[in-house]
Amino acid sequence: MIHNKDTAFRIADELLKIKAIKLRPQNPFTWASGWKSPIYCDNRITLSFPAVRTYIRQEFCAAILAHYGKPDIIAGVATGGVPQGVLVAQELGLPFIYIRNAPKEHGMGNLIEGLYEKGQKVVVVEDLISTGGSSIKAVESLREAGLIIKGLAAIFSYGFSVADLSFKKAECHHITLSDYSTLIEQALSSNYITEDDLLELRKWKENPSKWHNSMS
Repeated sequence: MIHNKDTAFRIADELLKIKAIKLRPQNPFTWASGWKSPIYCDNRITLSFPAVRTYIRQEFCAAILAHYGKPDIIAGVATGGVPQGVLVAQELGLPFIYIRNAPKEHGMGNLIEGLYEKGQKVVVVEDLISTGGSSIKAVESLREAGLIIKGLAAIFSYGFSVADLSFKKAECHHITLSDYSTLIEQALSSNYITEDDLLELRKWKENPSKWHNSMS
């Protein structure tokens, strides 16, 4: 769910302006999954723009406090959620930990880095939600370590139904600062795309795995 509609439109606009999100319905990108996509999102680019970085940090904190209250600890999901989580933890004056993609292959073999105690309440920070797979994996790792998940917050979500189902099944509430539907509305109103582009972008959202075939 979106935390705040006005915030969602502003963040969508900022992501487009700094090219953290690119829209190319006529010349699609190829995702690691093999899907052809008219959108590419790299929210790590926000870190290079202090004003955008600050706004996202402030809105993350406002959303977390509004929906979950102040947790005991903030956890970032590697890799994109780590710097965002650090910024949020610093703003809220809280400890920070992060979850690796896989256990470290040397030393202590940690999957979760940083100090924490069983029973602590945690909010997970992500930069992007696509299918929700990596987010849920991180949530389950924290639960197995004895932490209590208050919820998850992300900058942006594609709004796929498979992600919503995954979060529901995992009993993990999640919020985002902006999402795909808001983004394409903002892109049209700001003349980043045409009405024809909007139609293709909406078609992709309806069936992303089959969209490119329907264009042929």
